[in-house]
Amino acid sequence: MLNYLRIALRSLAAHKLRSALAMLGVFLGTLALTGVIHVSEALQEQARLETEKLGPNLLVVLAGQPTFRRGGTIRYGGLTTTFKLEDVTALLANIPYVKEATPFVTSTQKISYRRNIVSTQIIAANANFPSVRAANVKIGHFFTKQDVQLRSKVCILGFTIAKQLFKQPTQALNKIVRYGLTNLRVIGVMPERGRDLAGTDQDEQVFIPLTTYMRRMSNQDWVSGVFINLYSDNDEEAAKQSAIAIMRRQHHIQPDEEDDFLVLAAKDVSKLKTQALELVWILGLMSSSISFSVGAMGVLSIMILLVRTRRLEIGVRRAIGARRSAILSQFLLESGLLSGIGGTLGAILSVIIITVIYYIADYPFVYDPILILSASIGSCILGIIAGAYPAWVASNVDVLDVLRNE
Repeated sequence: MLNYLRIALRSLAAHKLRSALAMLGVFLGTLALTGVIHVSEALQEQARLETEKLGPNLLVVLAGQPTFRRGGTIRYGGLTTTFKLEDVTALLANIPYVKEATPFVTSTQKISYRRNIVSTQIIAANANFPSVRAANVKIGHFFTKQDVQLRSKVCILGFTIAKQLFKQPTQALNKIVRYGLTNLRVIGVMPERGRDLAGTDQDEQVFIPLTTYMRRMSNQDWVSGVFINLYSDNDEEAAKQSAIAIMRRQHHIQPDEEDDFLVLAAKDVSKLKTQALELVWILGLMSSSISFSVGAMGVLSIMILLVRTRRLEIGVRRAIGARRSAILSQFLLESGLLSGIGGTLGAILSVIIITVIYYIADYPFVYDPILILSASIGSCILGIIAGAYPAWVASNVDVLDVLRNE
């Protein structure tokens, strides 16, 4: 076997350019296959983690319909003023399986500290927001029920906002920041949370008591929506249908009229992302299949060429006693080695590329050693299959004809 391997390596080295071109298709196929699958798995893992960040068993009822913004983010609610506190009361009184909930208002505004001014998303909510949305404070504490009742001028900064205003987030506590004409005392800083499923950067948010915003700042009687925490994810569909029926009744929407609200479960958004990723996976599989097919044709072509250029070598080996099975094994080994090297190099480069992608895009690091090994082994098998015909031709060379003519 070692002798066969030496002969195979020497033969491939003698035709470097042709061997490289034959490897290229398999190389690109393995690169595309392992790369696309790894990235799609990383994105699925990220979607799962983002779903967890939204909060356990979360149902969201939002004012208006979503709009898509540049950068792939989704804006919910906007300036829709039809979602009243009476709607929130009706929802919480009639939706089954509700564990806890909080209405909220969102607004994009600038917040400043001395000469530092940053744009942020204000989220006004009740004191139970951290438990509803699984969002614990890293530094300091969240505002209390008493803060909500007293309409206290306090706020909690997102991690990025705290860094932009104070350089060190720990220095933000008890500082006074300015929001419009209102001074707010910083009582907490959130941990780094990244983007949610809607594409919103949660580290650029600022949290204030709902009553402070609605009564002291904007003097409004409408909200952007309500976060509802259910007892179990098995209750999501029943709760969702109940919320739709309640909101349509509250807003006197006729059967032939469209909703002026949106009811969304966290799993719905995750499912949409998963479906999009499945499409990417299918396209990647198609492109890698084409590359593998081209690679197989390349291996077939160069092996046929090698058989033609080595007819004398084959004839001499057969004349001195080499069996047909030995010639067959030799050429199958060469084709498998040729394809296997291309596949292995493609898998190695794929790991390097996806590592860079994970690092730059801040994706979770997901690697599948079995997939990488299978891609390399599969490349060898593909090469053996592609080289089967040339190997059969080589093993059936007419010895007398070769020795007479060459």
